[in-house]
Amino acid sequence: MKHFWGLCLLLTLFACSSDSTNRNPYLQEVSFRFDLNLNLPLYSNLKNVGNPVYVGNSGVGTRGAFVMNIGSGYYAFEASCPNHAPNDCSTMTIDGQNVVCSCEGYTYSLFTGQQLDRPNDGKRYHDLLYYRATQSGNV
Repeated sequence: MKHFWGLCLLLTLFACSSDSTNRNPYLQEVSFRFDLNLNLPLYSNLKNVGNPVYVGNSGVGTRGAFVMNIGSGYYAFEASCPNHAPNDCSTMTIDGQNVVCSCEGYTYSLFTGQQLDRPNDGKRYHDLLYYRATQSGNV
């Protein structure tokens, strides 16, 4: 019986993982709060599915955030390219329902956050950094 509990403890320790390999080494995970009033003309496009908006206000993410209505809610993603440290060309731009990094030309979907043109060169690439977005009425 003693060996049974020892084995259970050992299995429990190995089942717990502190795998930090999913963390993006280029971007800090910052906390912030910013309200978008959908009644304002600047954000009214967010009432329709697939119309992203860039929020570049100070204190919003590292380089701002892209917000988009995906039909079942809202997604918000960091505006700085996730595959290199923030620099002069790392703030991405909206291209339809995607964003593009002007440094390398990488394209990311605002519906999923995934990189759409991931090179097949064996290097590790990161998808967009996701921020939690919630809706309350028109905010």
